[in-house]
Amino acid sequence: MDRAPAGSLHAAAVLPAGGSGERLGGSIPKQFCTVLGRPLICHTLESFERVTWIKDIVVVVASENLDLMKTIVNKYGHKRITVVVGGETRHRSIFNGLKVFLDGQSLGSVIQKPEVVIIHDAVRPFVEEDILLQVAISARQYGAAGAVRPLVSTVIASSPEGCLDHSLERAKYRASEMPQAFLFDIIYQAYLKCTEYDLDFGTECLHLALEYSNTKAKLLEGPPDLWKVTYKRDLYAAESMIKERLSQHLCIITNINEEAIEVGFQLHENLKHHISHVKAISLSMYKTVQDLQNIFHGECYNFICINVKESDLEETCKLVDLLKNGKVTTSYPLVVISIHLTVPNCCSSDTQTLTGIRQLAKEAKKSNILVYGLLITYSKEHLEDDASRLQESVCEGSSIITALIKVRNPALLGQIMTV
Repeated sequence: MDRAPAGSLHAAAVLPAGGSGERLGGSIPKQFCTVLGRPLICHTLESFERVTWIKDIVVVVASENLDLMKTIVNKYGHKRITVVVGGETRHRSIFNGLKVFLDGQSLGSVIQKPEVVIIHDAVRPFVEEDILLQVAISARQYGAAGAVRPLVSTVIASSPEGCLDHSLERAKYRASEMPQAFLFDIIYQAYLKCTEYDLDFGTECLHLALEYSNTKAKLLEGPPDLWKVTYKRDLYAAESMIKERLSQHLCIITNINEEAIEVGFQLHENLKHHISHVKAISLSMYKTVQDLQNIFHGECYNFICINVKESDLEETCKLVDLLKNGKVTTSYPLVVISIHLTVPNCCSSDTQTLTGIRQLAKEAKKSNILVYGLLITYSKEHLEDDASRLQESVCEGSSIITALIKVRNPALLGQIMTV
C-alpha cells in the first residue's frame, strides 16, 4: 500500500501489558517470559520501534512490574518508550496510558498528544507496519478502526440445562483483533464518559468509541499473524515464528579468489531454493554494517563467509569485527557460518581450524553473534576430474546452513561440520 500518508501522521501507541499470565500456567506474566533470549514484550516493542511515524510508545504495566519494565527498556536499548502504571482492569490501564499524553511530562521527556493513537496488546509481537498504517489512516478518516479476522469456530449459546440453544452464522461475524486505532480525542472522550461498569468489566475499545462517541469503527481484514500469546504452547510457537522470520535473508561473503567465488556461486544457486532472499557479495565493497543491510532494504541476521584455506579465518574475523563495531547485535542473535575449503581425500588434521573457530565463537557470543564452522570439499586441481563432487558437497552444505540459521542452536557454537 502507499506509505506516503504516514509522513503527515502524528501517531502514538499505547500497549497494555498488565496481564497476570494466569492462563499461561506460570508465575511470570507472559509478557515477561523469555522468547529467543529476550522477554516477549521486547519483540512487540521492536515491531513498533521500526515504524518511524509512531513517535511515542506508552507501555502500561502493573505497579509491581514497573521497575522490571524500566530495566528491560534500558537493558535492551528500546527507544521512544514511556512506562506507566496501569489500573486493576484492562480499560483502566488503557485509560491511564492515554492520560500520559495530556500530562505531557514523563520520565524526563515531553510527549505530545497525538492525532491518532494505536492500541495494541503487548503480547501480540507479530504486528507489521502495513496493518498499523491501515488502521491509523482509517482512524483518521472514520474516527476509529480495528483489525478483524474470520471466526475459526462457530459460536453457540447453551440453555440453562446445558444443551444447545442456538448458534450464530459464522460468516456474518468476525473476531476482533489488535491493532486498533482512534482519533485521540474520540477515544479519550469515550473513556471520560463511560461507566464504572465499563471500566471494570469491558474489554472492547471499539465498543466504547461507538457507545460514547457515536463513532462507527472501520473494520479491516488483518493478517493471520496477529494472534495473542495466551498459553504456554504459544511461547514455543512465537519463538518458532521469530526464527523463521530471521532465516529469510542470507548474505554470502566472498573475496576475489577464484575458488571462493565459485563456491559462493554454487551456494547461492542451492540456497535460493530454501531461503527467500540470498545475495552474494564481496566484503571489500562494503565498509559498514549499514552498507550490508542496505542491500536487503532492511535487516539481515545471517552471513556466510568463505575462507579459501582450510585453516584460514581472516575473512571471517573481518566480518565478525565489522558486525561487532556496527552495534546491530542487540536485537537478535546474528549467525555467521565460516566456510573453509578442504582438498578431496586430504588426511591433514583440522585441529588448527577447530581451535580458531572455537576461540572466535567464544568471543563473538559476547556480542550476540553465533559462529559456526563448515568444511566443504573443493580443489581447483581436482575439479576437472570430479566436477560432481563439488555439487554434492555444496548441496549437503546448503542443507546444513539452512538448518543452522533456522534453529540457531547455541549448543553448536564453535563446532565444525564437514561435507
